[in-house]
Amino acid sequence: MAITNAKRVADYIVAFSHEHGDPVSNLKLQKLVYYAQAWYLALYGEVLFDERIEAWVHGPVVAPLYGSYKGWAWQPIDENIELSSIDLPASVKAHLDEVMDIYGGLTAYELEKLTHSESPWQKARGDIPPDEPSNAIIAWNDMKVFYERAANAQNP
Repeated sequence: MAITNAKRVADYIVAFSHEHGDPVSNLKLQKLVYYAQAWYLALYGEVLFDERIEAWVHGPVVAPLYGSYKGWAWQPIDENIELSSIDLPASVKAHLDEVMDIYGGLTAYELEKLTHSESPWQKARGDIPPDEPSNAIIAWNDMKVFYERAANAQNP
């Protein structure tokens, strides 16, 4: 059973971004939610949220979450959410803060390029042409293994 859900993670990221003066688009939000899940799997060995992540053309996406924010298109999400009002354990907030410290300063396009260069997205896409839509699932285990290796490479 997951600690939270993707919407709560997204709410935190949207609120964090607003509080720090850099609102996120839906495209960027999807990548940040992906990295939150991926690193949680690698560092703690369990899922942060249960919703599946799909390997779409522009990178990893939680489809229901994308649907919630698609009205903003490429524009910054301007929901007014108070960071302090989001109900998450302190350890999860600390994890999300770290994800934002590492990835939050990157643009949506930089995050898209980064996810496309990593094996979990590539493996899920397989032989699907780069510009062809897909709802192929990025496997939790592929994420866990890839980011565990990344963590171990940084801390030999």
